[in-house]
Amino acid sequence: MVTGRSLHANRRALLALFFATVAVFADLYVTQPILPLLSREFGVPAPTAALTLSVVVLMIALVSNAWGPLADAFGRKPVMVWSCALLALPTFLCSGAPTLPLLVLLRGAQGLLLPGVTAVAVAYLGDQFSGPRLGPAVGGWVAASVLGGLTGRVGGGWIASHSSWRTPFVVFGVVTLAAALGMALFLPPSVRKGRISVGLAYREMLGHLRDRRLVGGFLIGGSVFFGFIGIFTYLPYYLSAAPFGLSTGSISAIYLVYGAGVLTSIVVGNLSGRFGRRALMATGFLIAAGAAALSLVPVLPVVILSLVVLCVGMFFVQGTAPAFVNATAREAKGGANALYTTFYYVGATFGSVLPGYAWQAFGWPGVVAACLIAFGLGLLADLVLCA
Repeated sequence: MVTGRSLHANRRALLALFFATVAVFADLYVTQPILPLLSREFGVPAPTAALTLSVVVLMIALVSNAWGPLADAFGRKPVMVWSCALLALPTFLCSGAPTLPLLVLLRGAQGLLLPGVTAVAVAYLGDQFSGPRLGPAVGGWVAASVLGGLTGRVGGGWIASHSSWRTPFVVFGVVTLAAALGMALFLPPSVRKGRISVGLAYREMLGHLRDRRLVGGFLIGGSVFFGFIGIFTYLPYYLSAAPFGLSTGSISAIYLVYGAGVLTSIVVGNLSGRFGRRALMATGFLIAAGAAALSLVPVLPVVILSLVVLCVGMFFVQGTAPAFVNATAREAKGGANALYTTFYYVGATFGSVLPGYAWQAFGWPGVVAACLIAFGLGLLADLVLCA
């Protein structure tokens, strides 16, 4: 049996999982810093170019609840390895897409495969760690997801600014293949109590929707990601317009603020045992709301500061919520984490589209208002449903 202690001792295993997490989240966010480039390349407005992001999160939302039960039935390691390996194919193909519709289609294919890692990894960690060890382990995984988002945004933007928007897909395709190989070689399998049918796994997953506290956790994930992705998706349009007038390379560099989430995720994972997960999530929503409002000040250093603070608030929530769901679910933890991922990316789907219409109608204040509403709903779920 692979215990939490032996897995911790085998650092290669954790590094393999975290590296794969970095790879798949980089694939997810690769188009975010280059949306203005895609708008010019294909002659489309902001919400249309943003489909290259929103279609990914929509597919993740639609299929995450399939990957969790599959992992419960067939094992978490093989599901993660194969989905990651297959993900490399549409990633490579995106680099050669001649039209925006085809690029969107291929991005959708990426979204179908991404949850094979994102919807399963926390459940895998839950198999290996328990009690006070779970929070730091999940915090480390969330930190890896933050680093992956940072890699996709900053790395993708930097590569595109020095070559073309197509090159990042080639680079991240290679990284994704390497990640699948790393998990295949170094990740120990989870020990299952017995094989269960896929049908039973699905029924157990859907049973979580009758648990008020779990539903609250699911809504928290969706609302926090709505607000977060809304700000960062339309940030390039905000910063490339007057009074800022920044280039694609400069905007992608600003995504380095996302790194604040790495440290936050690690710290929050260790704080959850001391202050309680619900208190940390409520604090995160308040911090994120204040940061979003601060971004309305049209001074570049203030906007950058607001983005740093927003990352801190976001990962107060996201560094805690998956562990809250995993600990609250008494059975079918793979299904519970898959449902969390579904709600999380449903929020991202709406957050990557609806604020775009607010941008067209009201500019940046409209984007901020839409995101503040989402943060308020998440705070309400924490205070009422999770109690």
